[in-house]
Amino acid sequence: MKKLAIAALATLLTTNAFAAQGDILARFRVTNVNPQTSVSSDLEGVDVKDDTIPEVDFTYMLTNNVGVELILGTSKHSVTAGSTELGTVKVLPPTLTAQYHFNPQGEFRPYVGAGVNYTRFYGFKNKIDGLDLSVKKNSFGPALQVGIDMPLTKDVFLNLDMKKIWIKTKVKAGSTDLGTLDINPLVTSVGIGTKF
Repeated sequence: MKKLAIAALATLLTTNAFAAQGDILARFRVTNVNPQTSVSSDLEGVDVKDDTIPEVDFTYMLTNNVGVELILGTSKHSVTAGSTELGTVKVLPPTLTAQYHFNPQGEFRPYVGAGVNYTRFYGFKNKIDGLDLSVKKNSFGPALQVGIDMPLTKDVFLNLDMKKIWIKTKVKAGSTDLGTLDINPLVTSVGIGTKF
């Protein structure tokens, strides 16, 4: 019995992990970017609407358990005050996280991550004539992540992922500083992945 247990443990330890050191995991996801907006007093009532986009990300596995992920995608958001649309803005938020992957040999492989986000605001369009709104173009902030990979075939897996990203920008009307707009989206994704 003891020999059988040792043999089973040895087999487990030598089994190839799905996400092994040196692997690249590529995921193609549908992502909802849902701002959790808060504002300074001069921007009271201003809100940023959500957007659903295609997104791609890549994880490089440094070890069987530790990986580094970069997400790429761009979203477009409507900026409103009550029922009035003030304008639209596009957001490019590449986010880099360091991840810890639990149970890399199992059927369900959860992971957690933390990292940094850089956001580039571009393509801002005013919707109200005479209202010369603009936003600061760059933002840096932290990001937290939780997710899970679930195998569908030997090399293809289903992915569920959620991130909290801290993003903020300063808003101006002409040369007048109106205050800070904290966007801080909850980013929820579902998609298919594979490894190389």
